[in-house]
Amino acid sequence: MRGEIIAIGNELTSGRIANTTSGFAAHHLFEAGFDIYAMHTIGDTPTLIGEALKRALSRVDFVLVTGGLGPTDDDLTTEAVSEALNRPTMPNLTLLYQIRTHLQTVSGPVVSPLEKLAWLPQGAETLNPNSKMSGFQLIHDDKPIFFLPGIPHQMQTLLIDQVLPRLTTWYKDRQLAVYQRVYKIFGKSEMEVNQETKSLQLNKAVEIGYYPVFPNVHLSMTVRGSDTEAMEKIFTATCTLVEEKMGLAIYGKDDESMESVVGVLLQQNGKQLAVAESCTGGLISHLLTSVAGSSAYYLGGVTSYANSMKTDLLGVSERLLQEYGAVSREAAKAMAAGMREKSGADIALSITGIAGPDGGSEDKPVGTVFVGMADAKETRVHRFLLPGTRYEIQRMTAQTALDLLRRYLLT
Repeated sequence: MRGEIIAIGNELTSGRIANTTSGFAAHHLFEAGFDIYAMHTIGDTPTLIGEALKRALSRVDFVLVTGGLGPTDDDLTTEAVSEALNRPTMPNLTLLYQIRTHLQTVSGPVVSPLEKLAWLPQGAETLNPNSKMSGFQLIHDDKPIFFLPGIPHQMQTLLIDQVLPRLTTWYKDRQLAVYQRVYKIFGKSEMEVNQETKSLQLNKAVEIGYYPVFPNVHLSMTVRGSDTEAMEKIFTATCTLVEEKMGLAIYGKDDESMESVVGVLLQQNGKQLAVAESCTGGLISHLLTSVAGSSAYYLGGVTSYANSMKTDLLGVSERLLQEYGAVSREAAKAMAAGMREKSGADIALSITGIAGPDGGSEDKPVGTVFVGMADAKETRVHRFLLPGTRYEIQRMTAQTALDLLRRYLLT
């Protein structure tokens, strides 16, 4: 079944507010087995609203409209729909009673613009009359049209609680079985992922998408069809092929992040971590602590940006820094060992490098990064030369360090 999404609002077409509602709706409708034919963003212009709606009804099975349902003068969706579909607005007595009761409770009997919310196109049915959120459904030419508020959290609630169940009932047994997985890959380019996946010669029912999401590549794999059992078998077999082909380059699936995966592995191995950062300025600590429950495995870190912090807090000798420099294999090794000793952690990471745009040299150009890792047995250091802007080098360094830790924990 195909649908179309229309987002309405001058705030969207002017760029003042990002249109997040359409993406949310498309994602959840796709997962529920519905195809989205098109998505549009238009301003609060009645003629455009009417034209977009009638055009959508001529080519899809259902339409989802968001925005323009509020009480202010620039909320014109209801009036535009009424005129376009020749359905005069009429008061919904239940809504009108609720609005007036609310107004009397708050400020006594007054005439309020809020009453505008109770006037709906003829034949409209409120999605949730007991809720304060406006939203209604029309059946026109035997096709359901859903009108949802443009406020993201209100729209999302009504979509999940009202629209999806109604669509599922309306198109019972006509939805596709959907199996989808997003593999998160680090250390391979989009082209490499593309070529390796193409070599697998996957079943024609498998839809593959490649998305560079810096600093990673996301590989989206979807199987959809009317035969649930057959689609599930294809999906399972394809997952096995992709995972075997990509190996350790796949660090996570779906909603997993590198930092959440590393956290799980630290807990599974019964290890605690501490971090000494220089050029990343605390970014790794930020990523690790963004995961709920990270206090179970992350002890903390030191942002040793200045040499004095490296010597005073990590025990790195001044002589070492003078001889080899703060950006060196030797400094990274001393930082990791010092962090582990000072913190009592099982594992310590250290990062030192040149994020730019200045500070590079012929021997150590911008992007030169050293990542150290110390455990009870030894301290290892890896050297990298990373391209990009200052932010890109810092972000890539943090992801690289966490990936080294992930691979270490998997061995």
